[in-house]
Amino acid sequence: MIDHVGFEVSDLGRAARFYDPVFFALGARRMFESEHALAYGVNGAEFWLVVRGLPPAPGYGHVALRASGRVAVEAAYRAGLAAGGADEGPPGLRPQYGRRYYAAYLRDLDGLRVEIVSTR
Repeated sequence: MIDHVGFEVSDLGRAARFYDPVFFALGARRMFESEHALAYGVNGAEFWLVVRGLPPAPGYGHVALRASGRVAVEAAYRAGLAAGGADEGPPGLRPQYGRRYYAAYLRDLDGLRVEIVSTR
C-alpha cells in the first residue's frame, strides 16, 4: 500500500553511516544516491533520506522497518547502535501489538525514531 517513505536529515553522509549497516542487516541496500538524497530497498527505492536544509524534527512519528525474523531484528538493532544510534527499546516481544510482534527501537543520528519489527 505504501510506495515509499522519506525523511529529512541534517547531514546525508552521517545518516548513511547509520542506515547503511542497519539496512544491510535487514537484507536491503542503497538503490539510489545523489548529492541531496539516498534511497534504500530490496527491489526498488522504498526508504528515502533527503537533505533540504530544514532542521530535523525528532518528535515526528517513526518508521517501522520489516525484518525477516528475530535474528534480523537483533542484528539491525546492534548495527544501529554500533553506527551511533541511541537505544529506545531493546529487542523483545511486544504483546500489546500482537502475539508474535517482536521489535526493537532506535533513534537515528537526527533523533528520528526507527522501529525494527518481525511478526514471524
